[in-house]
Amino acid sequence: MINKIDKNEERLRRHARVRKKISGTAECPRLSVYRSLNHIYVQVIDDTKGVTLCSASTMEKDVKAKISNMTKTDAAKEVGKAVAAKAKKLKIKNVVFDRGGYIYTGRVQAVADGAREAGLNF
Repeated sequence: MINKIDKNEERLRRHARVRKKISGTAECPRLSVYRSLNHIYVQVIDDTKGVTLCSASTMEKDVKAKISNMTKTDAAKEVGKAVAAKAKKLKIKNVVFDRGGYIYTGRVQAVADGAREAGLNF
């Protein structure tokens, strides 16, 4: 019998491999992305303190109002812009991008593009 590959387990392995090299500091926090089937969640994290500085997702009321008639990729771009705006309020300009073990296409890339457009530097 052929065993089916658990895609989430493979993603978590990739994520662990990347996290060995990537870490967020107070000066340059980590922009972490989690992608579920219907939503996308983004956090700006200071790993030295273990604190989430700000976050955004498609579940928030202000973002949800903007994305009501958008595709998931366009919604992800809006989430990127929203988290960048929150980070700018905290005077965060530079972040290191953590794609969460996902391939850098589609919604993950849209989050990065939206954050760059709103003024974050990776």
